[in-house]
Amino acid sequence: MINKKKHLEMALQSIPSHPHPDPDLEQYHTPATIASDVVWNASVQGDIHRMKVVDLGCGTGVIALGAALMGATEVVGVDIDNDALIVAENEAKKLKIQHKCSFVNMDIDDFRENADTVIQNPPFGAQKAHRKDADRKFVEKALQVAPVVYSFHLAKTEEFLEQLVGSIGGRITHKFYYEFPLPRQYHFHRDEKREVEVVVLRVEK
Repeated sequence: MINKKKHLEMALQSIPSHPHPDPDLEQYHTPATIASDVVWNASVQGDIHRMKVVDLGCGTGVIALGAALMGATEVVGVDIDNDALIVAENEAKKLKIQHKCSFVNMDIDDFRENADTVIQNPPFGAQKAHRKDADRKFVEKALQVAPVVYSFHLAKTEEFLEQLVGSIGGRITHKFYYEFPLPRQYHFHRDEKREVEVVVLRVEK
């Protein structure tokens, strides 16, 4: 188990991004600096060690693997992109934590397991108008899966999220803010890199 945040960040820096990112799925890699901070804060709150942690929309597994490194007993990553899951599985082997980790290729709607904690970075809806509320189903599903949820969202949607969380029986206990980099990786990107302000909400059911 890792006992320093800097060591966690260093371990997560080697995890690659999506091998074939799909703009319709808004697949952006969570930077190790942000992933390690969120996982570390979750650990400080007592939401990881000796617990089952689920990452919905896990991509290549940077958050899920971070939770395993921080002492989770079991970690499950769920994603519809099987290529990304293969990367996550390989990284778990390299980090020698494969015995704690399982990666499931399915839509989150079909996921039926329960957990102690969900940590997730769902699609923001920042690129596609028809996916503007894409993160809504992730919040609803996460609170079905676990009593404690950490979830990434665009900071400008914070008021909407407060209403949503309250309407489904949740309570926001903590907020963590980050400048999230969106690199130029899709054909419609004009800037080399831009940053969006995101908020990570800790929600209790």
